[in-house]
Amino acid sequence: MKMLKAWLLAIAVALLAPGVFAQTTVNGVKYEDNIDLRGAKLHLNGAGTRYKAVFKVYTAGLYLTKKANTTEEALGAPGAKRISITTLREIDSGELGKLFTRGVEDNMEKGAFSKLIPGLVRMSQLFTDIKKLNAGDTFTIDWIPGAGTIVTVKGVQQGDAFKEPEFFNALLRIWLGPSPADWKLKEALLGHAA
Repeated sequence: MKMLKAWLLAIAVALLAPGVFAQTTVNGVKYEDNIDLRGAKLHLNGAGTRYKAVFKVYTAGLYLTKKANTTEEALGAPGAKRISITTLREIDSGELGKLFTRGVEDNMEKGAFSKLIPGLVRMSQLFTDIKKLNAGDTFTIDWIPGAGTIVTVKGVQQGDAFKEPEFFNALLRIWLGPSPADWKLKEALLGHAA
């Protein structure tokens, strides 16, 4: 009887509070549908997997204050933003930092890119210092209005915030730009694919 009461109570709580515990799972990685980022309520815009050839490399989830279906909407979304990445295999983080720089360069005009080189060099060094990311490790890149872009790896903030306002969007273009790291992941982050 106690078991039945507990089960009925669990169902009642689930029905009375839809979305409270909602999450999306991508290749075993759970992304909460709603998160709080320094007082800003963000919603999961989309999540997907980055493949290199046939290998799963990482999953990514994009959080925004409001739904965005296009790159322009995501880049122009007001308020705080987050891209959360969880590795699915061991990754040389120094190599990842270099790939970020190349991804930004591939998705920007040369003049705009040259202004970001000091920040990209510093970010590349942050990842080089970490040495490697193991399967299941998570890092986030956050845009916090008034503070800048904050990189957190395995729950630890890495250095000072990047103050350039365009830095976060430059990084976001790695996944959402005209030459994204993975086209299917781009579509997933924009909520177009499962």
